[in-house]
Amino acid sequence: MAPGGGDGRRNGEVQPVNGASKRQGCVCGFPVCACAGAAAVASAASSADMDRMAMAATATEGQIGAVNDESWVAVDLSDDLSGDSMDAGVALEDRPVFRTEKIKGILLHPYRVLIFVRLIAFTLFVIWRISHKNPDALWLWVTSIAGEFWFGFSWLLDQLPKLNPINRVPDLAVLRQRFDRADGTSTLPGLDIFVTTADPFKEPILSTANSILSILAADYPVEKNTCYLSDDSGMLLTYEAMAESAKFATVWVPFCRKHGIEPRGPESYFELKSHPYMGRAQEDFVNDRRRVRKEYDEFKARINGLEHDIKQRSDAHNAARGSDTKNGEPTAATWMADGTKWEGTWVEPAENHRKGDHAGIVLVLLNHPSHTRQLGPPASADNPLDFSTVDVRLPMLVYVSREKRPGHNHQKKAGAMNALTRCSAVLSNSPFILNLDCDHYINNSQALRAGICFMLGRDSDTVAFVQFPQRFEGVDPTDLYANHNRIFFDGTLRALDGMQGPIYVGTGCLFRRITVYGFDPPRINVGGSCFPSLGGMFAKTKYEKPGLEMTTKAAVAKGKHGFLPMPKKAYGKSDAFVDTIPRASHPSPFAAAEAAVATDEASIAEAVAVAAAAYEKKTGWGSDIGWVYGTVTEDVVTGYRMHIKGWRSRYCSIYPHAFIGTAPINLTERLFQVLRWSTGSLEIFFSRNNPLFGSTFLHPLQRVAYINITTYPFTALFLIFYTTVPALSFVTGHFIVQRPTTMFYVYLAIVLGTLLILAVLEVKWAGVTVFEWFRNGQFWMTASCSAYLAAVCQVLFKVVFRRDISFKLTSKQPSGDEKKDPYADLYVVRWTWLMVMPIIIIMVNIIGSAVAFAKVLDGEWTHWLKVAGGVFFNFWVLFHLYPFAKGILGKHGKTPVVVLVWWAFTFVITAVLYINIPHIHGPGGGKHGALAKHGGHHGKKDLDHIFYGWP
Repeated sequence: MAPGGGDGRRNGEVQPVNGASKRQGCVCGFPVCACAGAAAVASAASSADMDRMAMAATATEGQIGAVNDESWVAVDLSDDLSGDSMDAGVALEDRPVFRTEKIKGILLHPYRVLIFVRLIAFTLFVIWRISHKNPDALWLWVTSIAGEFWFGFSWLLDQLPKLNPINRVPDLAVLRQRFDRADGTSTLPGLDIFVTTADPFKEPILSTANSILSILAADYPVEKNTCYLSDDSGMLLTYEAMAESAKFATVWVPFCRKHGIEPRGPESYFELKSHPYMGRAQEDFVNDRRRVRKEYDEFKARINGLEHDIKQRSDAHNAARGSDTKNGEPTAATWMADGTKWEGTWVEPAENHRKGDHAGIVLVLLNHPSHTRQLGPPASADNPLDFSTVDVRLPMLVYVSREKRPGHNHQKKAGAMNALTRCSAVLSNSPFILNLDCDHYINNSQALRAGICFMLGRDSDTVAFVQFPQRFEGVDPTDLYANHNRIFFDGTLRALDGMQGPIYVGTGCLFRRITVYGFDPPRINVGGSCFPSLGGMFAKTKYEKPGLEMTTKAAVAKGKHGFLPMPKKAYGKSDAFVDTIPRASHPSPFAAAEAAVATDEASIAEAVAVAAAAYEKKTGWGSDIGWVYGTVTEDVVTGYRMHIKGWRSRYCSIYPHAFIGTAPINLTERLFQVLRWSTGSLEIFFSRNNPLFGSTFLHPLQRVAYINITTYPFTALFLIFYTTVPALSFVTGHFIVQRPTTMFYVYLAIVLGTLLILAVLEVKWAGVTVFEWFRNGQFWMTASCSAYLAAVCQVLFKVVFRRDISFKLTSKQPSGDEKKDPYADLYVVRWTWLMVMPIIIIMVNIIGSAVAFAKVLDGEWTHWLKVAGGVFFNFWVLFHLYPFAKGILGKHGKTPVVVLVWWAFTFVITAVLYINIPHIHGPGGGKHGALAKHGGHHGKKDLDHIFYGWP
């Protein structure tokens, strides 16, 4: 049996027939499969005009972004070829479309050893702590032991999945050689792209338009690329903005193809500070760019004026026709440009036309293109842009607003994704799905091809999804709120690629459509290519699972529906939709040919029907099919449900970055974003999707990763204790450790030292900077003391009282003057109750340090070094909360003097008050207290208790 499972056949294997290499078709008829290795789809032209520019850019395609290449070495894992696979002796069909790399041994081996060294040292440290009680403050000793247990456990959960970091690099040059033909056609599979938006006011409509334009301009076969926009607001404003985007795309997309523009979001491109003329034909490019820039400025003006235009148009229509009446009350309708009433939400809400109560809408803005290239017109007086050598076809663009009715739970984004899945199946039914948030645009035109590489490689038929890292713009240079989160994306997710694969994080993820329908993988290899024996050791069946066919006679009698993994009724009452599933599924004898794209009236009506509010009633949607309901982090649990079936996932990081989004605009929005994530994680932990009880097809270390991501908010309970009690110990005189010994300091030094060395090694192989690592730790402290604690309280309240948790949409709409200061909105102070606990912790630590300082000055403590450890810990807490303090004061740029002034003022006032108000330290404290009144022996005992106490 082959290491990857199955019967050992390679994808792309060439069968010699009559002395020639001839590819054999697959009996299942699936266009991209592992049965015979064919990755061919009968289709027509691709963007052939991009080929000549791609040849010039081959050297930079597929590079790993933000990773030090010197830390990685190519390896031969499973059937994936690497290194010398491009030799002349290797057939084109056998060349892998991606290569695999591992960390060099000089980094990986010490990294693994130090993990276990630290584990042993921490175990000895805890044993010492248990054997050395503090009888003067037993409650303090018990709670501190519990906290140390939790910190060690959570560190282990975070560290173990990082034992085998893997780097996978897509090879776009090989992908073009294998799937793009000389005549401009392509055999790449179809791809449906989902973009979701919920509020055109909180999520800037211009940002959504830029995302759509970047998708339409991406380098992927035009007739295989279909874009769907889901508008949960149902507002005409969003639809008309997309209509304007479709018009501007007729200029923007050919311009991008003609000159190889990067990035292909117009707003980001025109804001580039680098010189856009380097290496280009000056006159032609400069003239085209100037003209397109003018068109874009006019496009933005139209977008910004849409709200006023819609209101003015609707008022004119209502005045001309006379207001419709219902029950004697006038109704002010909202009218489309063609003179028909808008079926969605009206500007002035009315019955059946308000948010949460409107009809379903499916409108095709750009129809499916032809399968032959269409060159544009030459330059003329009316058209100064010469597109005579450029393919001007545009991908299909569809606007979808699902039906919403009172009394139905619409399940937020998860419900929108499921509705899009059904609508797209009826219209285009591509075998792969990419989902993006409305504020994420395609920054690298090769991103779609890079993701497809991991779906077409050897042993890739068991890959459910490919996760891209999230990158953001609009973040201040110091990344004060750790929006980039590079430690998680380039560290944790990259490391999980060496196990069963990265988790699904909500956006920038490419799915195999059949995984959304609840299919099992064709085979199982729990351990992955790196640890097959470790995974298989715990699996019910090591490398194989039953087929997808349902075995009952009743199911087989239903014909093609008998191949569904669940009963037909679980998918809903639409026969048209259910009939599309076998055509997108594997293995299935009914997928002999790729389904044609249908945009006739019957198909549109069916798409509206499957997006109805009541369609999912008594079906498996949201539980066994599609995106999972019941949590605000539907992304994590949806990916988890795929992993426990035995599916794998992969991580794709390319440079330039594939997708770039918009970060939350200020500290308040960032905290609410983290609150939503952490609450969703805890909801998973308290649900039937708890990873502790997941299938044994889940890789053991993958299970550890899921346990970590569903329990990390509990850290708040212990961290708040550790950030306040040591400071209060200076006031109360009761300490966590009564009398440290030499071994205590030895264990502590090893635990802390190995942690720092592990961090340095991780920074090295993950390709992040030390500054990013520190910034991540600082915001972790802020989030733990605020959002994590709130999440724990909310979820416990939900579990006890059975009440749902509601969240507001994170606002990314700037309101300041971006021309004067592009980061002004990041520092706008918007008060929230989440800020209370961090402020309390800051004050407690300042006061605690001031009291310690006052006791030394007052003679109550005579040895500075005895309290240095506790004071250092207080300043360590304040250092981590410094970005928070800076944020709530609304300051940025250089360190604001007011922060240091307030800290110093609080410190000095506390110290002075402690020294000069006798009853604070009582009759037994200070040089005027116990030492003078009761004699030296009793005072010496009190001092020893304080001096040897380590907070």
